[in-house]
Amino acid sequence: MASHTGQARGATPPSDSPGQRSSRPGGPGALLDVIRSMYRYNEWANRRILDTSAGLTPAQLLEGGGASFDSIRDTLVHTMGAQWLYLERWQGRSPRKFFDDAASFPDLDAIRARWDGIERDTRAFVATLTDADLARVVEYTNMQGERWAYPLWQQMLHQVNHATQHRSEAAMMLTRLGCSPGWLDLLYFVDVEAAAAQKAE
Repeated sequence: MASHTGQARGATPPSDSPGQRSSRPGGPGALLDVIRSMYRYNEWANRRILDTSAGLTPAQLLEGGGASFDSIRDTLVHTMGAQWLYLERWQGRSPRKFFDDAASFPDLDAIRARWDGIERDTRAFVATLTDADLARVVEYTNMQGERWAYPLWQQMLHQVNHATQHRSEAAMMLTRLGCSPGWLDLLYFVDVEAAAAQKAE
């Protein structure tokens, strides 16, 4: 498990730098707009990786040679699990283990079925947020029993950034197998979203 989802390695306890932990950018409503945009992007990018992975054979999905995790399957399950873990923490729970290990997801359909539910829960959570919620310091206990606390907005941006790292690793493996997911950049998503909105008018 990466240090940011389960361990405190290399981090500074919140009590050591309260001013830095509580600072936040922008005026009223600006940060909320950023969070909403980033979570639309996060869901879009996750779906793009999943849709591309559908072109793999079962053997390719499990093939070794990954980066942080050995296979595309393992990388996807970790990314999904971290999203679930942080969503649990933001709702006052501190799971001491993941909902399941990678071996419990034998194929892409199993991963997608579980992830679809997590995405629905994430959308519902984001939809209820206010500026005051984002500024709130959320405490949690990690899987090693260590207690940590950060403003919600920092944790939410961290979760998207964490997913970006592992999507990039999955994209590298997919490309090596001849199934590139194409562009995953944020500004590319902004253009795609704007074009879709214009078309819907």
